[in-house]
Order: sequence, then C-alpha cells, then structure tokens
Amino acid sequence: MGVVITDDANQVLLSEEFPSDYHKIRSRGMIEETQELHKDFGSATVHEYNFEGTSIACCKAEVYENIHVFADYVEPRVMMLFMEQGDITTSLGGISDKFRFSTQEHNLMYSPAQSENVAVKKQRDILFFGMSFTTSRFLELAENNGRVLDGLANNVAGNRSVTLAEKYNPRITPRMRMVMEEVRQCKFQGGLKKLFLQSKAIELLALQCEQMETVNAVDTPVRNKITRQDVEKLYYARDLVLQHIQRPLSLEELSRKAGLNEFKLKSGFKAIFDNTVFGYLNDHRLELARKLIVDGNLPMSLIAEQAGYSSPQHFSTAFRKKFGVSPGKVRS
Repeated sequence: MGVVITDDANQVLLSEEFPSDYHKIRSRGMIEETQELHKDFGSATVHEYNFEGTSIACCKAEVYENIHVFADYVEPRVMMLFMEQGDITTSLGGISDKFRFSTQEHNLMYSPAQSENVAVKKQRDILFFGMSFTTSRFLELAENNGRVLDGLANNVAGNRSVTLAEKYNPRITPRMRMVMEEVRQCKFQGGLKKLFLQSKAIELLALQCEQMETVNAVDTPVRNKITRQDVEKLYYARDLVLQHIQRPLSLEELSRKAGLNEFKLKSGFKAIFDNTVFGYLNDHRLELARKLIVDGNLPMSLIAEQAGYSSPQHFSTAFRKKFGVSPGKVRS
C-alpha cells in the first residue's frame, strides 16, 4: 500500500510505502494498533482494530494547510465512513470524482478501483470513525438480511461500484453516535473485546441500512426530485447556516445566497438533512456546546455565547430538552 500527500501546488509533502495489511484484517485474533503522524502539514492519531474480515479505525487529526491524499490498496473493500467532525472530499473510482463528507454525515461505499484521492481543507479537530469489510465478510453479513443489504451485496458480488446513498450523505443518528462512543470506551480485553467490537460493527451496518429503508419508505419521491445541482446548493446553504451560528441568516437571505427559492430550500433541506434549517442549526449549536463542555473547562456562560445562545438560561433549557440532563451534569 502506498500513500502520497501533496499540497495545492502539487508539491509532494509525503510519500511512503506501507506493508500490506492483508493479513491483519483476516486475523482470527484481534490486532490492535495506534499510529501517530506529526508533520509540518498536519498531525493525526489513528487507533485501529483488525479481525476476521473487519477493520475499525478511530481517527483524530488536524491539517495546517490544504492537502491532497492519494492512496492505493492491495484489494478493494466495502468502506463505511462516519464523519463526526470535519470536511473532506473524496474521489473513488466508479462512484464520484467529488464525494464530499461534512460534519455528522456517513455513507457506505464499494469500488473495485484500488485507489482513492482525498482533498482535505485546512482545519482543526477532524474526527471520524471508519470501518471496512473484506468483500467475502460483507457478503456473508448481507445474505438474506433485507432489501438494502441485498442491493448492496448484488453490486459487491458483481464487482460493481455502489454507495448506500447516491445524491447525499445521510445524517449520523444519535444511536450511531452512541455505538461509536461505546467502541472508543470499550473496557473488555482479549477475546471478549473482539466479540464486543464485532457486535458493534454489525450494529452500525444494521443502523445504516435501517435508516435507508426508513427514508426510502417515507420520502423517496421528494428525494428523487432533487437534482444534483440543487443538492450542491443545499450543501452550500448548510455551510452558510454553520458559518453564521452567532447571527443566523433569515430564510430569505439564505435562499438568495444559495440560489434556491424558499420552497426548494425548506423541502430540500428537510429531505437531505432530515431536519428543518433552524432545527439543524439548533442541533449543531447543542452538539458544539456538548463538545466544549466535555473537552474543557470554559465557563458555561462563555460556552453558551460561543454556541450562539442569548443567555445561559436559554442555553440550559435547550440543552436539557435535547439531552435530558443539564449542562452541569455533563461536566460533572
């Protein structure tokens, strides 16, 4: 396996060959490793688990300049990416030359191509959770387990590119976030740890497919009417929402800046992000606040201000309504 990292001027920042991990992912026992990278262009810490056709990776990173990562693989795999925080654009053969992942989005992808290009903008606090299955393991899990998995498996077995969702990346659900946190906080050791992680990998796959089955049953007609061009505009609108967390844009301003009428903005936003514009903003504010509470010792008043709330009381009420506990309980 080889990795080449370049900057915007196509100058090589890193070029390395890594030993094939072919044997790791097929190990009957679990192989657990932590890898760290510290370079002038960025840093990353990856904690990885490999066992019986399954690989799980938890990654934290920050990038000090725009970079482009090219990687080639020994064999194609079914890949699942949960972008908990950050923004990347990946190009995967046969799927898309611009497949963008932003905060709180996920998808599942398979391509017979054995290479991938990823563009990463300068940013801090990148956090993502990745899983992959060998094709044989995925086909074993997919057999007779529902319409969505059957459709994915037919493409994988035929060595054809496929994604869980084509036009958009689904939102990470609260249960998915909980499962990923359970993986990170796992206290089991030895064989029990492998058994536990196996169950969580399968649960995440099931949650992805369940979400798509529910979405397809409810609002397929709405999603099918959204053009790829409008999808790009809706993602731009979403970016604008997040850029103006302190002083939110009105629907009229947002529509004008994104190049959509208000009806398309509201219906398209709901279809793709499974939320209203201001519901999405509120959820993002509260997730940001939760992270600030867990990660540091900032006063609650400052956290409320950074999350865009007019007063600590308003913030505390909204926080309790969403998470069921007060902000102070989370810190304690």
